[in-house]
Formats: sequence, structure tokens, C-alpha cells
Amino acid sequence: MLRFSKLDHLRLTQGDMFTCKYGGSEANVAVSLAAQDEDVTYITRLPDTPVGHAGAMCLAQLGVNVNHILWGGQRIGTYYLEPSAGMRAAKVVYDRANSAYYDLKPGMIPWREVLKDTDIFQVSGITAAISQQAADATFEALDIADEMGITVSFDINYRKNLWKYGADARETLSRMLGRCDMMFGDAIEFEWICQRAQPPFTATDSHFEMQMDEYREWFDDIHATWPRCRHWLMGMRNMVASNHHTLTALLWTDGRLLQAPIHDIPDVVDPVGVGDAFMGGFLHAINIFPEDRQRQLEYSLAAAALKNTIPGDFNLSTEDEIRAVMEHRYTASTLYKTFE
Repeated sequence: MLRFSKLDHLRLTQGDMFTCKYGGSEANVAVSLAAQDEDVTYITRLPDTPVGHAGAMCLAQLGVNVNHILWGGQRIGTYYLEPSAGMRAAKVVYDRANSAYYDLKPGMIPWREVLKDTDIFQVSGITAAISQQAADATFEALDIADEMGITVSFDINYRKNLWKYGADARETLSRMLGRCDMMFGDAIEFEWICQRAQPPFTATDSHFEMQMDEYREWFDDIHATWPRCRHWLMGMRNMVASNHHTLTALLWTDGRLLQAPIHDIPDVVDPVGVGDAFMGGFLHAINIFPEDRQRQLEYSLAAAALKNTIPGDFNLSTEDEIRAVMEHRYTASTLYKTFE
């Protein structure tokens, strides 16, 4: 996708110049993984135009394998972002109808060849939100990945304004969730898919006390509904001000519920793609901390926290940079608990 925005916090209706950056949920995860030296391939459909090839070149320059991109269609999908400022909320306008991906159909991508030698297949709910044929192609990929025994990682990524072709978003995403092994979403998306309220996250600093017993019951019920999914990851953000956020995350796995330390981020630069950075961090963390779920969670949240400091959709943080943030938070948290 192409992201357009104005400089200096201008509104979309102000000024006469846009800046543009490439991005999008799965692309963001792919770039994050490549920055952490993972072998990652990005699969999509792009127009065979200079704009489409520039997008592929952008990913390739950042270390992502783009050899399986399908070329065709008329245009690349775009979105327009008006960042938040003070009491003014952010605004997003999508323009994805009739894009190259919009016209993707089952049978176009040779999934068995593409997924050969793959360990994890990362997919987003956005892939099923664009059009019916794109949703059908997504389920085709999920079915083949399941047949091949590939672990499926799912970011629910519910975007209300994208669901325009008549499908029931909750029913469609619920079916996708039933085919996945690990799932990520923010607190609002979890509430939406489950249709059940949860304890509020209202932290204004890192000393906020979480209602863990209530969350544990909540996640137990979620797992009972979708028993295939073994790892449930929920990101939680409180916007104290437009550029001051607190961030934490929960991981339910194997009947245990874990919490990451709360990150207090007083100088947010760009919050777009924070959830994708979290998933990129987690998919890498399960390789570098294979037996330590707590470290996996804390590493993932450190990656998400760092993304808030980087303009654009992509998290360009390396493993060393993420570890440095994680170790600082881990040490502070350990000392705090010890002195208590």
C-alpha cells in the first residue's frame, strides 16, 4: 500500500503537498522480521507499473524476499492518514477498491510452491476485508497452509471502514481465527470479536495494576471458543495525550497468562504499525527465546514500543536495539518487584 499524509500535522484538507510511504500490515511484519535477520518472503499482488515495482524495490532494499509477488491489476491500494494532535484524533481514509489486490482470486497464487519450506504463515484480517474474491483467496491460502502443516499466525486487524462488499466481518474473521495457531489483536479488537467487555487499561504511567484474575478468566473463555489457537496475544494502549502513550501486552499460552511491563512513552513520533512491530518481534522472539514465554512477550512489547519512535509504517529496529530496550525494562521490573 501507499500511505499519503501532509507535513507538520496539517489536516488532509490543508496545504497542497502530500508525503508518501509504502506500508501495510503484512509488509510491516515482513520488514520488521528482515531487520531482525529473519528469512522472510512477502506475498501479494501489485500492478506491473513503476509505482508497483517501486513498492517491491522498497521491501527488497530492506531485506524482504519479493520473488513471489504476483504482478497484475491496475493500481496499488492507498490510504490517507491525518495524524492526531492535541485533542484532535487521527483520521484514516482508505482507497482500495479495484486495486491489484482487490482483484486477487483463488488459483492466481501457487500457494503450495510459495509455502514450500515455510515454518510460519502470517496473515491479517485485512486480506479478507477488501473484496469477496480476495477473501476467497485468503481462505484458499489458509486451507493449503493447514494441509501442509504450517503454523498460522493471525493478526485480526479489524478495520470497519474496509468491509464494504457485504460480508459479515465478525463471521469471516471468526472463521479465519478458527484456522490459526497464534493470534494478535488490540484490546478493542478482542472485545469486538468476542462481544464481551474486559477490564479497562487506563495506565498513565508504568505503575498501573492490571486486573489479572479477570483477564485470566476472560482468556480461558476465549480459548474455549477457538481451541485450536494456542497463543493469544493482546496489545493494550492508553493515549494519555496525542504524543504520550502507555503500552503493555498480555500473552495467554498453555493455560498461563503473562503480562509484559508497562512502557511509558512520552514522545510518540508515529504510532502506525505498532501492532505489526509487536508481531514481528514475537515471531522472532520464539526463535531466540524458544522456552521462555515471558521473555518472548517482553521482547515483542519492546519492539512495539520502539516503533512509536520511528516515522512511517515500518519498524526498522534491530535485535540488538530491541534487546537493549527489553533488558532495561526487565531489570527495572525485577528490581521493583524485589524491593516491594
